[in-house]
Amino acid sequence: MVKDDKTVERLAMWGIPISIGVLGLKLAAWWVTGSVALLSDGLESLVNVAAAFIAYFVIRYAQRPADDDHQFGHHKAEYISAVLEGVLIVVAALLIIQEASQAVMRPAMPDAPWLGLGINAIAGVINAVWATTLIRAGRAHRSVALTADGQHIMSDVVTSAGVFVGLVLAVLTGYAILDPLLAIFVAINILWQGYKVITHSLGGLMDKALEPEEEAAVRAAIAAHCGGALDVHDLKTRQAGKAAFIDFHLVVPEKMSVREAHEICDRLEDAIKEVIPGATLAIHVEPEGENAHGQTVSIEGPMSSEGMGK
Repeated sequence: MVKDDKTVERLAMWGIPISIGVLGLKLAAWWVTGSVALLSDGLESLVNVAAAFIAYFVIRYAQRPADDDHQFGHHKAEYISAVLEGVLIVVAALLIIQEASQAVMRPAMPDAPWLGLGINAIAGVINAVWATTLIRAGRAHRSVALTADGQHIMSDVVTSAGVFVGLVLAVLTGYAILDPLLAIFVAINILWQGYKVITHSLGGLMDKALEPEEEAAVRAAIAAHCGGALDVHDLKTRQAGKAAFIDFHLVVPEKMSVREAHEICDRLEDAIKEVIPGATLAIHVEPEGENAHGQTVSIEGPMSSEGMGK
């Protein structure tokens, strides 16, 4: 886990100079062309710089160990970063719409369009590679903030691609109005991306359960390693940043010793952590006849996942 934390923090740190470099390239492309679409693309990259700083400092804070005031850790801080990322995406889209709307009233062909497009294309390629890296690493290390940052940058890649196509069409056809119109179209797509980032992050702040495939893996692990128990019920899960919290009730024979019950719990804990690394478990052991349904459900062989959490 410590190694994962360092990897996530290192990637977040590199996001700062990379975002500043991409911003410089896009502003250079706007400076040589005067294109409102390229200016809009640069405005989104300016937001990317702010988002990179936010992601880095929030990820560092989220990795702090639990303390007296935050006994379950600081993992949810990553959701705050992700929500801010989504808000910044929306702000960038609104700025683009504002600039493009004004340009629709007085469209003008850009100066030195091919040079500007070449510079912007380099920035777009850098962003595409970096966004892909962040999204993959964020999912692999269960970092909400890193994933959101990657998705934010990927929306910037979509913007750059749209701007590129629009400017090429404007230059080839002579219709200068295509430049601001396409900027507006791209901004609408960015708004949608921002909405998805915000809603996903708010779900985490509201103690959203694990993803269905993850919960299915937990159920399968319990079913395969619950030998000696009679029933499992009231399975509950929640996600807090990269941390996962899982608890359930384990019904054992009334005459089973504490040691035997503890061995089953250890076995289940090891199995679940194999599929959900770093998960925190709370297993409530109940004697036969004390389960939530008022009766014991006998198990013959591995428990079926359909019988849990009902």
